[in-house]
Amino acid sequence: MNSADYLPILIQALLAAGLAGGIVGVSHLLGQRARKNAIKDSAYECGIKADGPVHTRFSVKFYVTVMLFILFDIEVVFLIPLCFIYRDFLANHISILGPMLFFLGVLVIGLFYEVKKGALEWEK
Repeated sequence: MNSADYLPILIQALLAAGLAGGIVGVSHLLGQRARKNAIKDSAYECGIKADGPVHTRFSVKFYVTVMLFILFDIEVVFLIPLCFIYRDFLANHISILGPMLFFLGVLVIGLFYEVKKGALEWEK
């Protein structure tokens, strides 16, 4: 393969970037400007005015749970393509199966570590 084979991909990427930049630029130049208004900026929910802090702070547990979900969800991004590409190869050769099992082993060890440390418990 030579570099001329990648020319259509480069042209498409440049067109997409140009179109996205153009749309953002035109909307910035021609779009409506929001005026500051105390009534529009106030918090409003279900017809009742807020009587406390509008933005409450969340516990760190929410963020830890989200980060753990993302971490263990990303493994699928790596495993699904590997299974589809090497479907026939996995059953007969350890050269692909070994690293894949090592990757899963590290993830399982990490999951047990998180459970042991209590990162998945809501109340302490």
